[in-house]
Amino acid sequence: MSGGGTCFKLRLVAEPAQPELPSSEPVRAVFLDRDGTINVDKHYLSDPAQLELIPGTGAALKRLQDAGFLLVIVTNQSGIGRGYYTEEAMHAVNRRLIMELAPLGVRLRKIYYSPEAPEQPSVGRKPSPAFLFAARDELGVDLARSYMVGDKVIDLECGWNAGVCRSLLVRTGYGRETEQKHADKLGRAVVVDDLPTAAEWILHQPA
Repeated sequence: MSGGGTCFKLRLVAEPAQPELPSSEPVRAVFLDRDGTINVDKHYLSDPAQLELIPGTGAALKRLQDAGFLLVIVTNQSGIGRGYYTEEAMHAVNRRLIMELAPLGVRLRKIYYSPEAPEQPSVGRKPSPAFLFAARDELGVDLARSYMVGDKVIDLECGWNAGVCRSLLVRTGYGRETEQKHADKLGRAVVVDDLPTAAEWILHQPA
């Protein structure tokens, strides 16, 4: 990602974390929620200094990357639409995240974000699958061989709506609360403790 945190707006909003590398064959991806899945949910995180990776996250992402998965973040950032922080503040947090993962050799291929509040019209806000379809078209992702990981029902539904292989719920962030309150909606989900155990499960599935 360049220092300015470029944005593309097709009414979908995407922040490229790395330069595009064209692929001649469909590739697999792991789509990841950000807050509560990769980093500790600080409730409308806007200060890069407050970013805290969930233990084991970096190594888990590296394992997935080494296995050939593209790493793509799909995040709802309603704090922007609510007026709690600016898009630039969010980009600053994302730059900090990329910087902390870089020494581990982890490369986030793309960061898609929805800045709208829940009551505002939005194309990309999860559970919409729009960003996953964008990754299919832009990055050559084979959705049927890809995975979605997050801590809320809307993350799971985003993956299901896009036709991914499986959606996984992590018990970090809001995940444990989600498991308790929405057990009736988790029949198709794989429920795991955290991102390292999600990576372990994914890596044991047939290619």
